[in-house]
Amino acid sequence: MVSWIISRLVVLVFGTLYPAYSSYKAVKSKDVKEYVKWMMYWIIFALFTSVEVFTDMFLCWLPFYYELKIAFVVWLLSPYTKGSSVLYRKFVHPTLSSKEKDIDEYICQAKDKSYDTLVHFGRKGLNVAATAAVMAATKGQGVLSDRLRSFSMQDLSSYQSDPVDSTFLLLSNFLSLWKLQPRFPVLSRSGT
Repeated sequence: MVSWIISRLVVLVFGTLYPAYSSYKAVKSKDVKEYVKWMMYWIIFALFTSVEVFTDMFLCWLPFYYELKIAFVVWLLSPYTKGSSVLYRKFVHPTLSSKEKDIDEYICQAKDKSYDTLVHFGRKGLNVAATAAVMAATKGQGVLSDRLRSFSMQDLSSYQSDPVDSTFLLLSNFLSLWKLQPRFPVLSRSGT
């Protein structure tokens, strides 16, 4: 457990933060040699991180696994060993150069498929949302009509005794259906 924590800390500080700051300095100084050095490092580090996800799951039980990871990150960074440069020039660059057209085609296909998939699921999502809105509106109208039907003819006939008062009472009841407060005072039969 302790070696895992130390390994994560070393990879974070020496594998990510220090190279990020050094890359910043290379950009600031506009030194092409430093650009190339740190670009090679970041390509190798991206591959290392991708492989690390799987090796952490399957090889973590090996003795000194985390210590080897620490040593590998230090080897990548060391100006004496130039590990990232060695790996890039001997393995990564030749492989990527020979497969570049295939990788570019695959990326273009993936972009096209992802756009088509996004449009397809976007349409489906809009259809589901529209259907849900229509169903909610239909249910809401049903509730409103049931509520309006709940008024009996006797209730409505009692409102007809005073036309002004009954109009305000009907409007007040209608607004209460929608949980709205009337903006005018409801007149009582006494006229106050």
